Amino acid sequence: MTKKFRNKYRIPSARMPNCDYGSDAAYFITICTQDRKWFFGNINDQKMVLNASGQVAHDVWMQIPQQFPYVALGNFVVMPNHVHGILAIDKMGYSSSAVETR
Repeated sequence: MTKKFRNKYRIPSARMPNCDYGSDAAYFITICTQDRKWFFGNINDQKMVLNASGQVAHDVWMQIPQQFPYVALGNFVVMPNHVHGILAIDKMGYSSSAVETR
């Protein structure tokens, strides 16, 4: 990939260097749409109204513990152009065979 795009589409990472983001901890996640376009819905009368894409984002978030049983979901919100949420990873109570390693 590096040859093909010659790092043209690379952006600086917001991640903390040398941090293991798979470690047991609570993580505040923000995911933004490209160019901050309103992709997930609209705000009507000061309330978020999800469109089909926003509903998919919501549903996929809610399914995370089914895929990763050692992850607990905290507060979560879908906004028109971004998603905020808290994930808590706690692998201590699971056997090594139940915990995905990468």
